[in-house]
Amino acid sequence: MEQTLKVTNVMSDPTRFNIYQYMVQHHRDVSAAEVADIFGIHANVARLHLSKLEDVRMVESYSEKTGKGGRPSRRFSLSDKVIELNFPYRDYKLLSSIAIESFAELGEAGREALYKTGKKYGTNIISSQQQTTIPAELTMEQKLHILEDAGNMLGMYPDFHYNKEQNNITFTINNCPFKEVASSNRTMVCRMHHSFLKGMFEALFDEIELVETENMFHGCENCTYLAKLSAV
Repeated sequence: MEQTLKVTNVMSDPTRFNIYQYMVQHHRDVSAAEVADIFGIHANVARLHLSKLEDVRMVESYSEKTGKGGRPSRRFSLSDKVIELNFPYRDYKLLSSIAIESFAELGEAGREALYKTGKKYGTNIISSQQQTTIPAELTMEQKLHILEDAGNMLGMYPDFHYNKEQNNITFTINNCPFKEVASSNRTMVCRMHHSFLKGMFEALFDEIELVETENMFHGCENCTYLAKLSAV
């Protein structure tokens, strides 16, 4: 509880909250100078905000040599530590891990059930977003807006780009919402997420082929996908 109070106190500052959100959304390390430039504040103030986030273990810092001599610069990255802010405390991560392990214990049938369920929930997320709108009546811009809103709501912070000539959509996932539970069953969780995303797309498009081109668990900066749309 003491740690929770420390986190809520640190995050109560709007600028500090926005700095943290920026780091999550863009999924990259920053320096105090970069933060100062982005948010229009003094570098010392930026450094103070980042230090406060480090104090509660929401970010971590490391030294980086500039190659110009002098003192190494300090850079800040997101911490892998999960911060729980539930009152009272509820361990949904543990519940998720138990569920994933249960599917794994059932073998191939369990894995297929997990992927099928993931796809179903992806479809339901988009269906609830568009409500009574018929997908065929939506423009491409509107469909991408629905996908982006749903992705942001789920904490994925995605970027979508439509290529009209090739009739496909490339998009990146800048933050994995399943990162914590993927540590022990990475392949299963990533495949489930793939099915989840496919379900989201198929709620808006007649038929798609979804291909993963980059995965952040393989050392890439983001997870990147190519959605090949059916011919109109």
